[in-house]
Amino acid sequence: MKAIQTDWTRALGAKEEPEPGALHDHLQEVHRRDPGFTERCARRCRDDSGRTSYEWLSEVAGRTRAPRILDLACGSGFLIATCLERYPQAERIVGVDMSATELALAHKRLPEDRVELFQAQADALTMLEDASMDAVLCHWALTLMDPVEPVLAEIRRVLAPGGIFAAIVDGPATLAPGYEEIDAMIFERVGRAVPGYVDCDLGDPRVRTPAALEALCRGAFDSAQVEIQSAVFTLTGGSAQEVAREALGFYYAAYVLPADSREALVGEIARQLAQDGQAASYSLPISRVLVRT
Repeated sequence: MKAIQTDWTRALGAKEEPEPGALHDHLQEVHRRDPGFTERCARRCRDDSGRTSYEWLSEVAGRTRAPRILDLACGSGFLIATCLERYPQAERIVGVDMSATELALAHKRLPEDRVELFQAQADALTMLEDASMDAVLCHWALTLMDPVEPVLAEIRRVLAPGGIFAAIVDGPATLAPGYEEIDAMIFERVGRAVPGYVDCDLGDPRVRTPAALEALCRGAFDSAQVEIQSAVFTLTGGSAQEVAREALGFYYAAYVLPADSREALVGEIARQLAQDGQAASYSLPISRVLVRT
């Protein structure tokens, strides 16, 4: 795949301030060019109990007998499919995403008579009434939302009394063996291709810090219980080259690299993964934030 060049990457490459909305357009372009890329890696990563992050997230939604569930930033619909399997008695399941390309995949995957899908921004859930959802789930998209406060306000608005908001976000980097080394490899090469990339944040940086995220949630949800749990999920199976390619494909940053640079980075990561002489595996730190209203 060719490097994705947008107004946002061009501004960062020149170390200029991107125009408002440029990051949104860049993220849209990544998902247009490679829809479903998030799930390809995440659905293969499992914790010590054998769960995927989708299963870990979905298990909190069943606080009522027939839950009404919103998947915020549903992408290609993998989390919704997981919820349909776990909660066949669900009263209502809704998916919202900003990407028409991702939603097209979700429409193909999901039964139309069981799921409602909408193209919208996370801070403008106008299709949903107040207190209409028992659970709002967000799988690895909260880290991209900035400003995040209007998103949390919308989540609070649509949650019914006693409802739960749960999100998968980045976990503490030191939790997963080898993660920091591979992360540094990726961003060193990305920094050479797009000099300003390593100095920018995709989304609100508070979402990536447990203490700051907890404070953010407590401020958005009055009298709520907030809990953040962290775990390591591991990608295995296949050669070191295959695992490296899958791991790299999970990074938005990888999409700004030219094809030859990306391939060279896959080889570099593969050599790192194969150093101990054992089967290649990639460890990923993940946190689950739970907000019980």
